[in-house]
Amino acid sequence: MTAALLAIDALDEVPAGTWTIDPAHSTIGFSVRHLMGKVRGTFEEFTGFVTTAERSSGCSATATIAMSSVNTGVRMRDDDLRSANFFDIDRYPDMIFESTGLTVNDGLPELCGKLTIRDITRDIAMEVEFLGLDETGLQGEQRIGFSATTTIRRSEFGVGAAGDGQKVVVGDKVTVQLDIQAVLEPTV
Repeated sequence: MTAALLAIDALDEVPAGTWTIDPAHSTIGFSVRHLMGKVRGTFEEFTGFVTTAERSSGCSATATIAMSSVNTGVRMRDDDLRSANFFDIDRYPDMIFESTGLTVNDGLPELCGKLTIRDITRDIAMEVEFLGLDETGLQGEQRIGFSATTTIRRSEFGVGAAGDGQKVVVGDKVTVQLDIQAVLEPTV
């Protein structure tokens, strides 16, 4: 059995319930080609939930990301990303992800779902790594951890122009990397 299948089987051992994403211990990052290099950035404000079930196939996730919280470390670039040139945060303040299923594809766990940016919704699939369960957390709480990656095309979401003539200013392919910790909500 591959390590990926063992990891997804380990998810079956996680208590069923709703887990709140802990933004202080999670990162939503991206990288995209810019001129002759790559720009990396993060979104610093987001909320979300992971729901676990008795079987991994019943797990789901949702997240809302504040587009205004983009941070590439360069204020002028971040302001341009927030403008109508790219994210148009005044009209489209949030990016939303809603999963549609957790499966195994070519031996790797994959979380499929709907990603909405600028009111355009597309199907995406993220390669997922389950990092485990910590039953005692930082202060006695139960925590789970995941990493996930996917590549999207910004042109499919109407984000920015493709380039300046033949010169590629900003690439079309954006790699998204998630590192998520979530805390189990108490049952009522």
